Amino acid sequence: MTTATIRAGSKLSEEVHDFVRRDFTPHYGRRRTEFESDELWRQLADLGTELWLDSGNFDEVRTVWTREFSALTTNNSLLNQEVQTGTYDDLIVQAADLLGGYADLTEHEFMLEMAFILNASHGLRLVEQSDAYVSVEEHTDLAHDQDRAVEYARRYYAICPERFYVKIPFTPAGLLATRRARLENIPINHTLGFSARQNYVIARLTQPNFVNVFLGRLNSFISQNGLGTGDYVGERATLASQQAIHSLRAGRGFGTRQIGASFRSWEQYVNLAGIDVITAPPNVAREFHARKDQLPPLEDQLGQNRAPGINDDVDPEEIGLDTLWYVNDEVVRCVDALGDEDLDAFDAEGLVDFFEARGGSDFLVRWSNGEIATSAAEGKIPQLRNWADALADRTIGLDSLMNLAGLNTFAADQKKMDDHVRAVLDRTGARR
Repeated sequence: MTTATIRAGSKLSEEVHDFVRRDFTPHYGRRRTEFESDELWRQLADLGTELWLDSGNFDEVRTVWTREFSALTTNNSLLNQEVQTGTYDDLIVQAADLLGGYADLTEHEFMLEMAFILNASHGLRLVEQSDAYVSVEEHTDLAHDQDRAVEYARRYYAICPERFYVKIPFTPAGLLATRRARLENIPINHTLGFSARQNYVIARLTQPNFVNVFLGRLNSFISQNGLGTGDYVGERATLASQQAIHSLRAGRGFGTRQIGASFRSWEQYVNLAGIDVITAPPNVAREFHARKDQLPPLEDQLGQNRAPGINDDVDPEEIGLDTLWYVNDEVVRCVDALGDEDLDAFDAEGLVDFFEARGGSDFLVRWSNGEIATSAAEGKIPQLRNWADALADRTIGLDSLMNLAGLNTFAADQKKMDDHVRAVLDRTGARR
């Protein structure tokens, strides 16, 4: 089967669309009337911060959700946690029966469809429960497949145009896919960003609805590598990115908004009050709320520039910390130069070539297979000893390295989810 067969509007895509929505009973607008309001969360909202939760667990969401919350964001890791409980095993069997009617589906295409069904179905359940906007994420294999990424974005949006945002990760192919999707007015949450310069480029080239800084992972990189406490590293990157995005909104009329993601502590609510969007796990939100009587006054933190928690003997430039919060001239020149090109005629490799030729090779890195394997073995947080020379030589940026680690982590969890699907089908004898 060719990719064209499963485009939006094809027979298979329409059958999957109807299958996913068959029991969907939304109650749009319920949040304003049925959920309680909370004074603490309202203080943050009054500062201009939209409140999301980073969870796909229904019971956890219920412990926090109030009228002030508007959205939930899931990802491959969070959905995998739900799938591993077995809660979707019956759905997997039913979906396999539907897909079994298309005998020419390859194994890869079958798994892409299964992931789409699981993500979309879970997202609709979250919409039903909380009347929330929900960020749904594509299969990680699509991070480097521009055409399929666009097709699945169209199909996600068609499932629930009232409430779905589509998450596409920051990769060369992801940039181009987001640009095409936004030209069709598909709402995109462009994810896995780690720096002001990444989000500046994303916004300039694609104008997504949202960009991210996974700030908790930045703090963990410093602390886990013995470079310091890591305090304020991610917060500083987030505030710098917010400033870059704010400047683009004011100067160019862009509608992109900044998300602070990967919260690890309740203090980060205080330190990042006033940014466009905060998404945090329910346990961090509960911890913050539990301290409501001891909190300092919540104030807008935009423009703050706290010193990062690194040891005195650490040279920030040696580990590339500046790539997190400075939008350097080389990157700006690359984006400006792209304005003279037909960007929609580029493919991912051509975009990497363009940046490389103009001094931006540390931004869009041409990773070797060995480097990808090293990152995958490390997990979510890179080990500095494996990357110190490349960071010091500026052949890679710290933001680029963290992005690679994030992609590999999500891919590992996607594989676990795919493996669970296969195990269910083997156990039940369902068709594949």
